[in-house]
Amino acid sequence: MAHTDVTNVPDFTADRPDSTKNPNSRSRDSNIQRKMFSYAAMFAGAVVATTGTKYALKSFVMPLAPTEKTLAEGTTEVNLSSIPEGKNLLVKWRNKPLFVKHRTAEEISRERSVPMSSLRYPERDEDRVQRDEWLICLGVCTHLGCVPIADSGDYPGGFYCPCHGSHFDASGRLRRGPGAANLEVPNYKFVGDNTVIIG
Repeated sequence: MAHTDVTNVPDFTADRPDSTKNPNSRSRDSNIQRKMFSYAAMFAGAVVATTGTKYALKSFVMPLAPTEKTLAEGTTEVNLSSIPEGKNLLVKWRNKPLFVKHRTAEEISRERSVPMSSLRYPERDEDRVQRDEWLICLGVCTHLGCVPIADSGDYPGGFYCPCHGSHFDASGRLRRGPGAANLEVPNYKFVGDNTVIIG
């Protein structure tokens, strides 16, 4: 059977879009009209996908976020009036030791005068404290996580980790030893003159 034997060829002219009925028109002239349905379908699909993603996040991911109770337990309030000048208070914050040091004017002056070139991890004292007289940092050595001893070591008013010999100054900056960084300063804010909230 040859193609010439087919005499009743179906005509789909009635089903074709008006923009494609003229055989002399160029394809690019009717490109937008022909693809409008595809664009609309893609847009609708994107809306459905976005809505589905939002629902999935809300239903499956958000329950994994910490509860309000957990977030509340993540903060610690410290009464600063009980810490004499020159002394250090060790408190527990998120199961980690935290140093709250009431620095003397001499300690502040000494740490401000330290040249940056002498520090392994240069950090200005002013950038590590919100109030000059209060240093708040994690009591976790940056070498292997031991707890340093306050007011000990080769740097007056500083911290010393006896495990492997890391020395930190009164600004919590590493001065000697195998520590990998300065003592970490957590987020905190002062509430009034005598209270600080950590976390």
